[in-house]
Amino acid sequence: MSLWNDFNDAQSNANVIPKGTLAKVRLTIRPGGFDDPAQGWTGGYAKRGNTGAVYLDAEYTVLDGQYAKRKIWSMIGLYSPNGPNWANMGRSLVRGILNSARGLSDKDKSPEAQARRRINGFADLDGLEFVARIDIGTDTNGDAKNEIRSAVTPDHRDYAQIMGFVSASGMAPQMQAPVSGSQYPAAATSAPVQGHPGQAPQPQSQQTPTQQTSAAPGFPGRPSWAE
Repeated sequence: MSLWNDFNDAQSNANVIPKGTLAKVRLTIRPGGFDDPAQGWTGGYAKRGNTGAVYLDAEYTVLDGQYAKRKIWSMIGLYSPNGPNWANMGRSLVRGILNSARGLSDKDKSPEAQARRRINGFADLDGLEFVARIDIGTDTNGDAKNEIRSAVTPDHRDYAQIMGFVSASGMAPQMQAPVSGSQYPAAATSAPVQGHPGQAPQPQSQQTPTQQTSAAPGFPGRPSWAE
């Protein structure tokens, strides 16, 4: 049969990026207006849900490749009244984002690397560019939607190419691939400094208008510990 007689092998949801896809993304935190200075949550970045759960309303824009300009919405957990699991998952994701954005090996425990994994506030996360591993979850209606639950660090063989440190042909442009955190300044900054070895260049020219998927930016059904 032809493609127009048998639809069994048609993609079930054309708006969902395949699970496991690696892509360079930019993180934008959509302000939620909830602050708790005792927790270090200031600047109006956190959002508090009706159940008491607190999270960052994260929007990720794919920057390059086949899915460039696509957007993914998901939450970074900060607190759940049902226990620490959701917050621990959020902390793990932020650690991965910092490692990926700042070119740190997850195994690097040097003082310089530890300093690079510290932030002064959520504003330091807003605008970071890193390599994400795209996952698939479900929204409140039970439909499939993309999520980001982990980041790819320089330990991964494809990291340098996706970040743009080397071309697909293996030719290195003017920037070198990231190295260990020992070559980074100790002070935590919100973005790499132009010209330092192993760091991504400053953001490119003004971003073109983004293209959203047809799906609304709803959140997936929260796990039981985030209710």
